Amino acid sequence: MQSNFLQQRISLVCDYINQHLDDELTVSLLSDVAALSKFHFHRVFVAFMGVNVGKYILLARLKRASFRLAFERDIKIIDIALEAKFDSAEAFSRAFKRTFEQSPSKFRQAANWPSWYDVFNFSPQNLGVQTMQVEIINFEQTQIAFLEHKGSAKQIFESAGKFIAWRQNSGLSPLNTSRTFGMPNGDPETMAEDAFRFKLCGSVKSEVPDNVFGIENGVIPQMRCAKVRHLGSHDNMEQTIRWLYQKWLADSGELPNAHCCFFEYHNFVHQVDECDLVTDIFLPLEG
Repeated sequence: MQSNFLQQRISLVCDYINQHLDDELTVSLLSDVAALSKFHFHRVFVAFMGVNVGKYILLARLKRASFRLAFERDIKIIDIALEAKFDSAEAFSRAFKRTFEQSPSKFRQAANWPSWYDVFNFSPQNLGVQTMQVEIINFEQTQIAFLEHKGSAKQIFESAGKFIAWRQNSGLSPLNTSRTFGMPNGDPETMAEDAFRFKLCGSVKSEVPDNVFGIENGVIPQMRCAKVRHLGSHDNMEQTIRWLYQKWLADSGELPNAHCCFFEYHNFVHQVDECDLVTDIFLPLEG
């Protein structure tokens, strides 16, 4: 089954992490190990492991550190901390206690192994029973104008206001007659704020000239996509996206291609109540 195939890819990543704890483990490197686009790698990893890859790496390093503490008592805690990629014994102690509810010194004296085992019981989030209709569609190439938001997802409405102002001033991508898309470079919950990007896009019929708003020209290419409709608040979209990766993708026999997932907004929060928002989520597929 496809779910087993994806599970094998994530297992390869976990094995690689555990064998290279002393190396720099970047998303780019690990997505290559998984043979998955970096745009989709985080979501597939969370779908199968229940934690993001950064947390898994931290836990793997703390796991090795816990063995050092328990069974190699001649090694100083500061040396164990540095091996685990912490800058100081204090930072290591905080992370260790937050994870295992024991300080490194207390763990070395009398490890609470039953509690320790529970930390490594990885399981995907239970999404419950959901019934969503997924279509596989051929998305037609679409010319767009876009503004790229950079930084915290919590400030994206500032960029949205700027993009709306351009649409109103230029008339090149009218809000009511053009299509509106959003294109993240990944899940903002699993990446550093300064690495997050989100393209706010509007369809256009011609090239956009240079402008003071920073609007650029682009294209969403023609490709096969899985499409699912999300109803209601955008705050809850991550649950629908996670279902798409965790449930549908794992059972579908499909694989994501190199393009990031993207959204099409059919209405907006300043036009309707949040409960009436309609958003299509597109997952680009191979083939």
